Amino acid sequence: MDFNFLKHELQNILRGKGEVSYGESIQAAASYLRKSTQTSTVAQRNEPNKAEETKSLIAYINANHLWNCDINFNLFLSEGAEQRVYIKDKSKVLKLNDSIYYESWLDYLQNLLLNNYFFPDTAYNLLGFYKASNDVLYALVEQNYIEATQPTDLSRVKDFLVSNGFVNNRNHDYYHADLGIILEDLHDENVLTANDILYFIDTVFYIKPQILWN
Repeated sequence: MDFNFLKHELQNILRGKGEVSYGESIQAAASYLRKSTQTSTVAQRNEPNKAEETKSLIAYINANHLWNCDINFNLFLSEGAEQRVYIKDKSKVLKLNDSIYYESWLDYLQNLLLNNYFFPDTAYNLLGFYKASNDVLYALVEQNYIEATQPTDLSRVKDFLVSNGFVNNRNHDYYHADLGIILEDLHDENVLTANDILYFIDTVFYIKPQILWN
């Protein structure tokens, strides 16, 4: 596999210059945050400030009318540390994610783009944003509803990722040294098996900028 070509392709997708499933709205928000961060006091201090970034994102949401509360909260399915999942219909689920696993909203949006590139069968469609009564900001994404038909064999997950250049560095976490991509938390609740096919439904991607952007 030509990892230099793959890296270049990923760079274009993250910059908004390459196409990926449901990428347009995610790339637009990411591009706005990237530009606003470069001209803000965050960049001048050279340190992350998620609260300041969130204010900038809310300004973008207001300007582009991206508030969305089209959720039936009675159809609650599950909840984790970072998100709440609701049934939309027989084929789709809705997920509210507050990006708690990420230092910045930009990191979260890049995670969505990476997921959509590597796992298009479970690509995220960014429908908008929602602010809860406790004033927490959530991204609202739509994803295919995968119903498991058998338990996931984690050795299959490992074999699949290793064959694509990832190394299992601890527990359920993986790292791609050539791309500078970290993929974490791939236990059997985040990777489902349906009709003998693996579906990565909850991915946590991080990048090492010094490697991916080199």
